[in-house]
Order: sequence, then C-alpha cells, then structure tokens
Amino acid sequence: MSRIIHVILSGGVGSRLWPVSRKSMPKQYIPMFDDKSLFQLTAERNRALADHLMVVGNKDNYLLSQSDLMRAGIGHYTEIVEAAPRNTAAAIAFAALAAAPEDILLITPSDHIITNEVAYAAAIAEAKTLAAQGHLVTFGITPTKPETGYGYIETAGNEVLGFREKPDQSTAQLFLEQGNFLWNSGMFCFQAQAYLDELEAFEPEILEKSRNCFALSQDCLLPEAETMEIPSKSIDYAVMERSKRIKVVQTSFGWSDLGSFESIWEHWETKGEQQHFVSNNCVVGSKKHVEFVGVEDLVLVETEDAILVLSKKCSQDVKKVYERLEIEKPELVA
Repeated sequence: MSRIIHVILSGGVGSRLWPVSRKSMPKQYIPMFDDKSLFQLTAERNRALADHLMVVGNKDNYLLSQSDLMRAGIGHYTEIVEAAPRNTAAAIAFAALAAAPEDILLITPSDHIITNEVAYAAAIAEAKTLAAQGHLVTFGITPTKPETGYGYIETAGNEVLGFREKPDQSTAQLFLEQGNFLWNSGMFCFQAQAYLDELEAFEPEILEKSRNCFALSQDCLLPEAETMEIPSKSIDYAVMERSKRIKVVQTSFGWSDLGSFESIWEHWETKGEQQHFVSNNCVVGSKKHVEFVGVEDLVLVETEDAILVLSKKCSQDVKKVYERLEIEKPELVA
C-alpha cells in the first residue's frame, strides 16, 4: 500500500535575511515564531497529513534539523544527508529513491510560513488525488500584490501554460492584472516513480549519478566525491518546465517564503505584532531603544556583530550585500 511521505528540503542559507540568517544558523532554524523555527512549524504542520517524514539536508545543517524535530516531539523519520548541496532536482531524486515507487511524495521547503491550515489541508488533498493519477503537481499561490521576489506560473485551471522567472515591477503588475498568474511556491506532490521517470527522460545524467551516489550512502550520509559528480539543477529547470504531466493546484493559504525583510514586515503587520514597529519603521533583533526621525519604511536589523539599515522596498538587494561579504568579510556570513 502506498504511503504519503512528507519530504522537507532543508538546504538554503536565507541570504536576503542577513545578518540574522547565517551559514551556521540559516533562517529556517531561527526560533522567531513563538519560540519555534520555520523548520519545526513545517514538520508539525504536515504531521497529520502524511504517513512518514523524510528530511533531505546537508552535512552543515542536519544537526539543527535533528534538534528541531526533537523539540517537535518527532522521533521517527528518514534522514538523507548530502555531502554538498546539488540543488533540488538531485535532492528530490534521493527522496524518491528512498521511497517505494508508488509512494506519494509531498515536497516542501523548510522555510515557509502558512497561516490558513484548513485551506492548506484542502490543497494537499487535491494534490494527492492528482498525484495518484500520475501527475506531477505544483502549488500556485494566488498573488496579493505585484511581487518581484517570486517566480510565477501561468495557468488555465489545473493546467500549467508556462513558468516565468522573477519579473520586474511592471511585469509583475501585468501578471497581477491578467489574473491567471500564480506565485510559484516551490512545493510539489507526485509519486516517487513518476518523478524518477520524468527525470530520466529529461536529465538522465542527474538520475544516474544520483542513483549511484545514493547506493553508496552510509548511515544516511551521501559520499562527497560521487555527490560532486551530480549536475546541479533545480527541479523547475530539470523537470517541471519540460514535463507534459504537470498540474497545478491554485490556492490561498496565507503563504510566504519569508525570504526578505519586507515579507517579515508584512507577516508581523498581519499578525498585529506592533512591538516590532517604530514610527512606520521596523526593528529586527535590536534590544536597544530605537528612535527614527524624519524617515519611514526603513528596516533596522541588529545582531551582535553587524547592523543593517535598508529601505523596505530594497529588501531583495540584501542578497547582494551577502554575496559581497562572502568575498570581503566571510566571517560575517559564517
């Protein structure tokens, strides 16, 4: 009998949330939500919707995952530890290889927030039905604004007409007005064998080298040499944008990837957490008294070793700061 397996992809460093998010403590593990992390909330949210949990992480963060699962009271799960990240096509291949062919995989990132769990459960139920029919299902979120930080899916009902890269502001506004473009959530649902079949059709080298690497794993740890032979490609580029078996579930379940300080601002604003706001500005992490004079829509972020001040509308540009510091002052992103 097939199982529903929740697969958490726990890679990523959250570079747009520097200096709060670091390589040693990525955003998904920071306990910012009633002393819970996004990773922990992800595991808890899907516990009742799946028969088993599988975590695909890497050697730099798997201990953080284990700690969060312990706090969540989840002791039975499958763990796959990558020696080095090779993007989502390979990570999901490992999960599919670890499952039975007919098992349905519910793939979720570890760093998203979802506020409407009733709508979420309904979307998962619809996706499971489509996945059982052999489709590869992606989840599209009804947009609430012309967001430039997300990719988009062009749709007609459950049909996918195309995938679009992160747009500029005018294009995002056009997508919003057109009404059939959805935010690409990075969540998927499909049978393990269906994914492996499509990966073999479009990226046979990724599948072959992933299978070889997985076969050589020891105590859930994948070998480094074989890992580095796997081409690094996202599931979107490798499979989803090329397959004819794709379906989309359109939904609104209070979703955000919390990938920028602007999205954190909006989340806190929606939740009524006014303690983070001063004179229409936002303060993150600082324990000092902060005043703002003559400015608004600014975010002030303070950690022990860094201060960041930015305009809310420039939240996507924090990644550029992170990338520069990786070269100039790597100790500040470690």
